[in-house]
Amino acid sequence: MSSTAFGHGPDRIRLGDLDVCRMGFGAMRLPGPDVWGPPADADEARRVLRRAVDLGVELIDTSWYYGPFVANELIAEALYPYPSQLVLACKLGGKRLPDASWAPFNRPEELRIGCEHDLRTLRLERLDVVHLRWMNTGVPFAEQLDALIALQAEGKIRHIALSTVSAPMVEAALARTPIVAVQNLYNVTGGDGKLARMTHALVESPDAVLDLCEARGIAYLPFFPLAVGQVGAERPALLEIAARHGRTVFQVAIAWLLARSKVMLPIPGTGRVAHLEDNWAARTLQLTPDEIAAIGAG
Repeated sequence: MSSTAFGHGPDRIRLGDLDVCRMGFGAMRLPGPDVWGPPADADEARRVLRRAVDLGVELIDTSWYYGPFVANELIAEALYPYPSQLVLACKLGGKRLPDASWAPFNRPEELRIGCEHDLRTLRLERLDVVHLRWMNTGVPFAEQLDALIALQAEGKIRHIALSTVSAPMVEAALARTPIVAVQNLYNVTGGDGKLARMTHALVESPDAVLDLCEARGIAYLPFFPLAVGQVGAERPALLEIAARHGRTVFQVAIAWLLARSKVMLPIPGTGRVAHLEDNWAARTLQLTPDEIAAIGAG
């Protein structure tokens, strides 16, 4: 396993009693186009997963509805029995419809079904970290959270996390149970409105939740950390800084996330080994304070 020296902040982060490298991998890009069906090259997808672990990735973010089932099945095929240091973070609250669209699946009984799907496809008896993906569908947030607390009490979930939530929702959850991570939309663009609508993310200042997580020592997993490959669009500062360092705009965008907060745990995903290795190399990039400020300012 290679060195995990980082250009910014600590190399590692805690999620409850779990300790992982502060750069993970998102499995959403492993299935076919639109996160639907098998990938064109399943062998390459499995190579990506094995190479990620070889490089030093210790957290993989996934969900049964990526594919559906495809991402989890690829992870199990490539990595089971899992290395002792590997943490699998899952997500409940959504599902896929036959037309490949996304839909809520967040009633208590549905969250239980989703948990069983993750356990079965990942070949686990307990899920390390489970994010409750909030969508305002009429099912009260507290009711959804109670469903995960019940699953945790049964030994099916180790740690509870949240996704697409506001700062007040994080505070409300913390009053009821420990929360080890939050996964919200966050990237150098400040959060794209189209992406926010596509993921049912709350459109509010993304920094409010991040700052709360930093104050409470909660890991923050930014989803769409590269804005689905669009981080360089109309971002002159990012392009100039990438050229100055001889790096890609994607590497600079990841380095900026790592510099933004010590609790930031990026999870860039890809279906290609070469792209994975490029993303991983971003952790060593040292940006200057002026560069960090310029990127944040746009």
